[in-house]
Amino acid sequence: MDKKRALVIDDEQIVLDSVSRILKDENYEVDVTLSGRDGIDRAIKGRYDIVLTDIRMPDIGGMRVLRDVKRAKPSLPVVMITGYASIQSSVQAMKMGAADYIEKPFTPDVLLKAVASAIDMAATQEPEAQQIIHKEEILKVLERAASDSEFIASLLYQGSEALEKYDLTGPEKLAILTGDIEWIEAQIGILTPNQKKWLQQRLGAEIW
Repeated sequence: MDKKRALVIDDEQIVLDSVSRILKDENYEVDVTLSGRDGIDRAIKGRYDIVLTDIRMPDIGGMRVLRDVKRAKPSLPVVMITGYASIQSSVQAMKMGAADYIEKPFTPDVLLKAVASAIDMAATQEPEAQQIIHKEEILKVLERAASDSEFIASLLYQGSEALEKYDLTGPEKLAILTGDIEWIEAQIGILTPNQKKWLQQRLGAEIW
């Protein structure tokens, strides 16, 4: 049987060493990187059975990693690694496509169970569509976010919870919350300056 391959993305070397050691002891092949940007590139170009990513990193955060990896490889499971302060964001990430999350510090048992479960789930579940389905709902959100300061605050600090009343898929929510102008415009056409306002603001804020 082929070894399972894991990619671990975290800006703390001690976390990379710990996860790598635990997984290698269970016969996984493991690649690691300290950079979210490099991690996305490796995940898309390489052959992996699972990606584990920290949610908060200095160059590109875990939500961006989740977004770009799932967009390129919808069936590839992504598990979020989180500290206590980011648990809420990790729970939200699961609503937008993440397979699971593990909280630092974690035990080998917790890590191995999360990884095995995520890989098993990915083998049996149909991945969520990675294209825009609800154009009008997205535009409705963007129009509201251009002028409603309370809604803007809720998007920044509550994330996907602020979008619960809208009929949106996980990838659509993730695109809105990560300011993915390019992906949205590629599918629904050029946005007005007003519609772009929130997305541009989002690109300048790293709150999760």
